[in-house]
Amino acid sequence: MPVASRRTLPMNAKLALVCLFLPPALLLFTLFVALPMGEAAWYSFYNWNGYGAPETFVGLRNYELLFENRAFRTALSNNLLVILVSLAIQLPLALLAAILLADRIRGAVTFRMIFFLPYVLAEIAAGLIWRFVYDGDYGPLASVAKTFGFAAPYVLADRDLAMYAILVVIVWKYFGFHMMLYIAGLQQIDPNLYEAAHLDGASGRQMLWRVTLPLLAPSIRLSVFFAVLGSIQLFDLIMPLTKGGPSDSTQTLVTYLYTHGVTRMRIGFGSAVGVVLFLICAAFALGYNRVKTRYD
Repeated sequence: MPVASRRTLPMNAKLALVCLFLPPALLLFTLFVALPMGEAAWYSFYNWNGYGAPETFVGLRNYELLFENRAFRTALSNNLLVILVSLAIQLPLALLAAILLADRIRGAVTFRMIFFLPYVLAEIAAGLIWRFVYDGDYGPLASVAKTFGFAAPYVLADRDLAMYAILVVIVWKYFGFHMMLYIAGLQQIDPNLYEAAHLDGASGRQMLWRVTLPLLAPSIRLSVFFAVLGSIQLFDLIMPLTKGGPSDSTQTLVTYLYTHGVTRMRIGFGSAVGVVLFLICAAFALGYNRVKTRYD
């Protein structure tokens, strides 16, 4: 029997569906995305503390103060450092673990669960746990140091060490998420491709570079997108660990916005930080979309 052709909706029905579902979506987008973004851009041109209507127009002065501020430059460099560590250390480790655990071997499911558990844990809870680990008086790290005769390190109170301690927590926290993304991608690859490559005499390294990585490219691009965007928006882990200290050495863009814009009631200045953060995220998203469109 011939297969029935798929019925398509007439143009009038399509137009009716668009008119039915588009206005609610546009309304929600306008109320919760477009209007707040527009208000933030408007407030950024004022010296305003959040009380009453903004009246003191300062033009681009908030942006000038922003880029002259050492703490903001530190926050920006910290975000870049987190992105670098995520791409150069976290994602390759997650890919290696995914390759080892993708096969149905003994204990693979247990190890997947162990590696994925930190991601399930709430960021605030994870931050509090690691704050105790790094505690120079009662934490496990201090106990180990004292056991071997070393002075207990106060890691989170050291300007030179605090950010690196946070990087360890970031890799630990999100490693399992990227590993599961890669495992899902690996399980979609046809095993017959590996069998054919093996029959053709390909080595394990050749199969990795010629079969696994090219077919896993969509998962890798998605993982890079999540890693970079999450690094730019990093906030929840920083606050319970250091709150951006000591001396602003662990500030990120979002913690800087909260500390210098919200808690100090400098709403106009904080809005300028929000605008810069939005532009960075939008530029990355547009660039990622162009790259993804080119390779899809």
